[in-house]
Formats: sequence, C-alpha cells, structure tokens
Amino acid sequence: MKKQFLFLLISILLFSCEKAVNFDLDESSPKLVVDAIIENNQPPVIVLTKSLDYFSAISPGILANSFVRNAEVYVSSGFLNHRLKEYSTPLGNGFTFYYYSSDSTNPGTLFKGELNTQYSLRIISEGKEYTSATTIPLITKKIDSLFWKQAPGSNDSNKVILMVKATDPPGYGDYIRYFTKRNNEQFFPAINSVFDDQIIDGTSYEVEVERGVNRNFGLSEGYSFFDKGDSIIFKLSNINKATFDFWRTMEFSYSSIGNPFSSPTKVLGNISGGALVYFCGYASQFRTIVIPR
Repeated sequence: MKKQFLFLLISILLFSCEKAVNFDLDESSPKLVVDAIIENNQPPVIVLTKSLDYFSAISPGILANSFVRNAEVYVSSGFLNHRLKEYSTPLGNGFTFYYYSSDSTNPGTLFKGELNTQYSLRIISEGKEYTSATTIPLITKKIDSLFWKQAPGSNDSNKVILMVKATDPPGYGDYIRYFTKRNNEQFFPAINSVFDDQIIDGTSYEVEVERGVNRNFGLSEGYSFFDKGDSIIFKLSNINKATFDFWRTMEFSYSSIGNPFSSPTKVLGNISGGALVYFCGYASQFRTIVIPR
C-alpha cells in the first residue's frame, strides 16, 4: 500500500511540474536554393529554386512554382566564361521542370568539365549576386572490378548484393561519392554515399555497394539489395573536401529527421551571398555488370 501511495505521489508531482511551452516561429523570407553540378565530359547543370518555410504545406503546385526563372547564370573555367541558358522539361499534369545549362548558340565560350580544373559560378537573380567555386579533381581511386554475392539473411534467393574491388592511392585526402543505376532507372546515390580514405588509405579492398535510392519515397525492406537479372551501372566520383563535407552533413541531417535524440546538424554549403546549398564537381568513372538470372 505504501508503494502504491508513493507511486501516486510521484506521479502527481511529475504531472504538476509540466508546463506548456509554445514556440512562436516567425516566417522567414525565401532564400535562393542552388543545386549546381559540373562533371568531367559533361556541361554544367544548375537548378535554382526558392526555399519554403518549415511549416509550409507541400504540394506539386507549390514545388513547381518554387523554380527561379530568368536568372543570369555564368560558369567560368578560368579561361572561358559561359552564360548558361534556361531550359524547360514538361513533367506531365501541367508541371514543368526548369534548369540552366550550356547555350549552344554561344559556341565560342562553350566547354565541358575537365579533370583537375577549378570552376567558378556566378548567379544574378532579383538584383542579388551569388558566387561559388568548386573543383573537378583527378580520378585517383580506381574501380578494379565488380562482382555479386547472394544477399545474406534474405529468404528470397533472387536477392543479391553488389560488391566492388577498388584501390585507394597512398596519401590521405581522397574523397568519393557513388551512385547506382539499375535497369532503366536514373542514377541514385545511396543513403550514405560519401566516404573518405581515413581507414583504407593506400590499400586495395572489397566492400558492398548498397543500391542507390530515390529519397522521395520511403525505404522498403531489403532496399539495398539488387535482383538477379538486373543490369547495373556503378558510378564512382572523386570529389573535393568541400563537396564531401556538404554531402556528409546533408546525409547525416537527412538520416536524423524524426529522431528526437539526434543532434542538430549544420549543412555545410559553399554558396556565398546568402543562398543555400552547393556547387559540386565530380570526377566520374563507370562500370557495368549484369547479374545472371
């Protein structure tokens, strides 16, 4: 009886100490969001949108209206300064995707990404200027081979894991990001897609390649596996430290969503002028494997 009374007393004290806490969050003015990439042997591609408030309702219409149109976008290789052109791609249901890329009507300044080259980005939109820089590094980490194994712990004999054998050169500072393309899908990065060489520096090693995922959809059981009969393209991209830091903090932030015990993470972008996120350079190599049925 005394234990029950003690429990009741503690419960009353705990509940009596509760206090409602209300946060009055001000609406923030939209910021320019920059999604900019340049890759070896490819033209630059830049997508500009406006940020949304944390509590904004999300709909296809709102997302479609967030594209920033009619901006001046320039990418420079140090020798050539090229103004990009705005393009549009219909998405269906009356929605359109907008992006900026090379303008073939100005062939004198056209260029594609090259290894071991630094690039600068300049954006002028709504009277404001934003700048950034990135580097396409050399391809230092090499793909030796791809192979597959039966998926461990799976009751489905059709499931397999993809393995890569790779070689890391001696000397720290080799950063990579990887993507996979399965059959007719797009290239998708894995949930954890960026890695440094702190542990495997100067070695040849074998490691599992988890399947890339579309983050717009939830993760199903066995999402990292492939199926027998799949045709897979593995894309391995050397990146610089700034690109590694951006994706490392972005992916940690993504994985922390909904976790009340996670620490706040500042995403380390590289755009000046008050814009958000990044300008990334990729030094990419590709390998293809077909998993037999």
